[in-house]
Amino acid sequence: MLGFISARQAGLEDPLRLRRAESTRRVLSLELNKDKDIERIHGSGINTLDIEPVESRYMLSGGTDGVIVLYDLENLSQKPCYTCKAVCSVGRSHPNVHKFSVETVQWYPHDTGMFTSSSFDKTLKIWDTNTLQPADVFHFAETVYSHHMSPVATKHCLIAVGTKSPKVQLCDLKSGSCSHILQGHKQEILAVSWSPRYEYILATASADSRVKLWDVRRASACLITLDQHNGEKSKASSEAENTAHNGRVNGLCFTNDGLHLLTFGTDDRMRLWNSSSGENTLVNYGKVCNESRKGLKFTVSHGCSPEFAFVPYGSTIAIYTIYSGNRMAMLGGHYSSVDCCVFNPNFQELYSGGRDGNILAWVPSLREPEPDDTSEELRPQQRLNPAYEDAWSSSDEDG
Repeated sequence: MLGFISARQAGLEDPLRLRRAESTRRVLSLELNKDKDIERIHGSGINTLDIEPVESRYMLSGGTDGVIVLYDLENLSQKPCYTCKAVCSVGRSHPNVHKFSVETVQWYPHDTGMFTSSSFDKTLKIWDTNTLQPADVFHFAETVYSHHMSPVATKHCLIAVGTKSPKVQLCDLKSGSCSHILQGHKQEILAVSWSPRYEYILATASADSRVKLWDVRRASACLITLDQHNGEKSKASSEAENTAHNGRVNGLCFTNDGLHLLTFGTDDRMRLWNSSSGENTLVNYGKVCNESRKGLKFTVSHGCSPEFAFVPYGSTIAIYTIYSGNRMAMLGGHYSSVDCCVFNPNFQELYSGGRDGNILAWVPSLREPEPDDTSEELRPQQRLNPAYEDAWSSSDEDG
């Protein structure tokens, strides 16, 4: 660490490298926060979480009870032990509450005055945060599994919606109607995600084992159907179309630079794809347990070296290095299956929601063992940890 600081002061080291190294160290030391509780409001499981990207202060949660809760993550009490209170909630007594399970909640990417929610009650609702009243409601013929707004769009206000229908719906916030439909899947759409790099590129995952990339400006919108075999499977195969997994695909997540796409399937496999060419990078994550029948929300780190994926794994959360596939840690604390997790890059904190109705906060431990520590148990761990080596060793030698 001192080597980093000295090199940065002398202008020999990129200041971002120090930040990346510290971010990496913090992620690798994540542990259950014993001092921070999240007020329990939901009467049953938590399906979805989202932290607003403006201040990273407010978090939304949606539950199987149809309730939506807005939390303030800041420690207003200034005490070491504190509870993050619910600022407000759309509870069972609210006139506009969702009738069935809330599957996805998302903040409007540019300010906290608006958020969106979708539910098994076949609706997508656009909420005014200040009044907690819906500004608009989109109705669908089928159950809604997932929706997503582009984090980078400046030329459109489209919300992609995945339902029990094989058609992907695109809802326009400006006109208040469904602008067009993307056809190509054969079964229900379990997950949708806009690229964080290109505002017109959309990824969709379906129960038909397929993942498609679309350019929504084009008439024949489908760009690529991802192929797990990279085109090497026999042409005589009975499969007429490419498949990304050997089961339902219920999880999607782009890396923060938008260059790669992670997919998650009920074949207990996670795959990493080049989002430009559609090539399967063949990174082996091993068996990644996935028994969910609906969409599963996982997330990735931001500003680390290497980057990490945080994936629900039964009642735990597994941390993988994205580009090498190494499993670095398992975070255990839930009493039942974990269905969603969200990463806060400002503080390298992780929040997870499970079917036990709890939201848990995972934070970096206060102190990482120093190199001169006498504990022999910790030393091999430090040497074997590739992320730790990558982030610290070379500059420590320079210093």
